[in-house]
Order: sequence, then C-alpha cells, then structure tokens
Amino acid sequence: MTTTTTTGPSRSVAPALTFPGPWPAGVSLVAGPLLMLSGTLLRLGIPFFFPDQLTAYQRDPTLIGTAYALFLAGAVTLWPGIVAVAARVGVTHPGWAVWGGSLVVFGLFARTFHHGVDTFAFALSESSGPAFATGAVSAYYAYPEWVAASLSLAVMLGWIVLAVGCYLSGTLRLLPALALALMSGLMIGVLKGSTWASAVQVTGLAVALVPLGVTFLREAARPSARTVATVVLFLAASIVLGRLG
Repeated sequence: MTTTTTTGPSRSVAPALTFPGPWPAGVSLVAGPLLMLSGTLLRLGIPFFFPDQLTAYQRDPTLIGTAYALFLAGAVTLWPGIVAVAARVGVTHPGWAVWGGSLVVFGLFARTFHHGVDTFAFALSESSGPAFATGAVSAYYAYPEWVAASLSLAVMLGWIVLAVGCYLSGTLRLLPALALALMSGLMIGVLKGSTWASAVQVTGLAVALVPLGVTFLREAARPSARTVATVVLFLAASIVLGRLG
C-alpha cells in the first residue's frame, strides 16, 4: 500500500530585513562623519577649554552655535551606520561586533548628553552673560554626575574594538581600520573645542566610514517616490514641531 502525503501550496519566503536597512545605513555612514568633521573644523583655532568656548560664542554665536550643532547632528545621525557595520562584522566575528557596536553606540549617547549641556550653556550665556555661564559650567564639572561619566571607557575602547572587528572580518582594510581607531582619542566633555589632533581623529572617521556608506548605498535598491516623499515630509514636520517646542 502506498501512502501519498499531500502538502499545501509552497509559499515564497521574503528575505528577512536587516535592521536598519541599507539606505539608512548608507546615509548615516556618509552624512554622520561629514557633519561631525564640519563641526570640528569650524571651531578650530579657538582655545580648547570651556571659558574660551563661551567667550567665542559670545563673540560669534552663529559660527560657534553652528559648529556645535553640526557635530551633534553627526553624532545623532551616525548610530544606524554603526549598527549596520556591526551587523556586517558579526557575520564572521560576532563577539567583536557585539562589543564594538555596543560600546560605540553607548559612547555616542554620552556625546549627545554633553552636547545638550553645551546648548544649555550657550542659552545661559545669551540670557545672563558669559561670566554666569562659565560659572555654571564650572559648577557642572564639580557636580557628581555619574551616568554619562561612566561611559567614558566605552568612548575610548569602542572605536578600537570595532576597528579590530572591521579589519578581522574584512569590512575594512588595514589603513581605514586604523583611521577608525583614531576616534578613540577624541576628547569628550562639556564645551570641549577642537584641536588639530581632533581634526585628524574625525577625519579618520570619515576616511573609514564614508566609502563604506557609499558601498551600502550602491548595494541598496532604489527607494520608491512614496518613500522619498514620506521621509521628506517627516523631516520637515519634525523640524517645524521642534521649533514650536
């Protein structure tokens, strides 16, 4: 006796989405480093520590405010690209991917926190004068804040771990991986200015990640007109709502 097994109609399985997707990753890896580099270069030549940064803001608020805003925009923009790079590293070296990607993202959180304090210090400088703002920032440095401060080790180690993972996995060649690792030396804190060393470090970030972002974009399918329109409308609405408070 022959038993026939009947199966249902075969269903095609759509490929799983790899978060955050090639377009967000590619745009992030291109725009993030370039925004951070632009902000870094705009404040070159101003003494590094916060009293001089506040004095420079009082003298030219548009230039200094733009410099800090560009760096913040780059740090916020960069996280999807870091997630995508870690995912690519994780195909062959999951340990390096998990640790490197996680530490770098935690470090970006810390930088974002400090830039929030920067913005508040600029507002104090406008409302109460640079001397008052300088005293407030000085008091902040004596304040026992521990959450963002505890991420300093992640800031320093994350880029090195991710760079090693990128090299071992073939995601980056040796020189771009070394350029990426330079970011471990970029100073962190409230109202820290730019030096030629920080310009080199952020340039290394761009050298490592911008070509990788272009590769992601070339591998991506062309977005539909509806998707592009949705993104543009969302960004416009976000900016308008943000300005309204």
